Amino acid sequence: MTAWLKITDADFEERFLEVLGQKRETDADVNDTVAAILADVRSRGDEAVVEYTNRFDRLTLSGGSDLKISSEEIEAAKASCDAATLGALSIAADRIKSYHEKQKPEDLRYTDADGIELGYRWTAIEEVGLYVPGGLATYPSSVLMNAIPAKVAGASRLVMVVPTPDGNINPLVLAAADLCGVDEVYRIGGAQAVAALAYGTDTIGKVDKIVGPGNAFVATAKKQVFGTVGIDMIAGPSEIMVVADNQNDPAWIAADLLSQAEHDPVAQSILITDDANYAKSVEDAVQSHLKTLPRSDIAGESWKNYGVVIVVDNMDQAPALVDRLAPEHLELCVSDPDALSEKITHAGAIFLGRYTPEAIGDYIAGPNHVLPTARTARFSSGLSTLDFMKRSSLIKLDAEGLQKIGPPAVDLANSEGLGAHALSIAIRLNMPK
Repeated sequence: MTAWLKITDADFEERFLEVLGQKRETDADVNDTVAAILADVRSRGDEAVVEYTNRFDRLTLSGGSDLKISSEEIEAAKASCDAATLGALSIAADRIKSYHEKQKPEDLRYTDADGIELGYRWTAIEEVGLYVPGGLATYPSSVLMNAIPAKVAGASRLVMVVPTPDGNINPLVLAAADLCGVDEVYRIGGAQAVAALAYGTDTIGKVDKIVGPGNAFVATAKKQVFGTVGIDMIAGPSEIMVVADNQNDPAWIAADLLSQAEHDPVAQSILITDDANYAKSVEDAVQSHLKTLPRSDIAGESWKNYGVVIVVDNMDQAPALVDRLAPEHLELCVSDPDALSEKITHAGAIFLGRYTPEAIGDYIAGPNHVLPTARTARFSSGLSTLDFMKRSSLIKLDAEGLQKIGPPAVDLANSEGLGAHALSIAIRLNMPK
């Protein structure tokens, strides 16, 4: 049953803490299974990848050469796509690229008061692996969101893995990969795909970082290979919070809440409003929409089990609740959304105003839709160009500069008992270490 909380209720804090503590992720313990698959692929390479792919995806690949999706297959997939949808994909790609280009950082070089040259330089992560969930229920928009920032950052090689169970794949996924300039595409998924990207095989060269969502096996595999390669994040079920006054059409807000509920039965949609009667109108509109939505079973289960309505006395009480929940997606459907947003610190993405539904950000606005879930927006950010770059510090001293700052460094090295550290500085200054 959708939970209703009123900030004036005596048990509000207790019930709000229950919402904060809800665990929606699965508890499947697949660590041992994943570890065995990773070790097997690391040891046997292509042979193991082919065996797992044939077993789990019901294919009949004969060797490593069958793993790669050919350029001819990609062209055929593009030809089968609706022209208007391809055009929409291209518009989205252009907007995403334009936004992420503005995130590219500048290098810095300066000389401080002691005459020491300092700075930093940004360089791209060169080889990136993109995991895309497989089958027909896949999201080409996610290909754009993961691949384009990597290309903007300057990645020299982008490798996509996508399982094709029973040989099925959404052709738009391949079209999106081609549009983004993905260099290689392989018909593999699961922990074995993560292993191939992390360790490399005769067919698939290893990468430096792996990004993209997946099931429990993929998420666990990413955790276990972290350190060998970088990863983006471990994303949980989707979530949306809508802060709305009673000047919004209830049907609009209801549709916004369901836009995330339809992703997964364990997705979460939360409404905060200062009008209980309006909240009831939104809930009625939710039930009305559920009668016609194609994924009504999924959305209905999510709304029933994890939906939350919070009624506050006034909108000044909303920011503190938002920050405690730190939502992945936050809509501010109020008369002055900019002023309200200034009072909020923790949210993955903020959608300002009545005409900015979260779904526009999923596809075509420009910012990335790969965002922190499960309250991790308290300490992390959505995917960006910076996730595909790294920073090197620059330090340059001459003899005069070393004379100025060397002696205290020698003192500090000696205080830590690190004689070679002290010696490497002191020997240049002709001073006792």
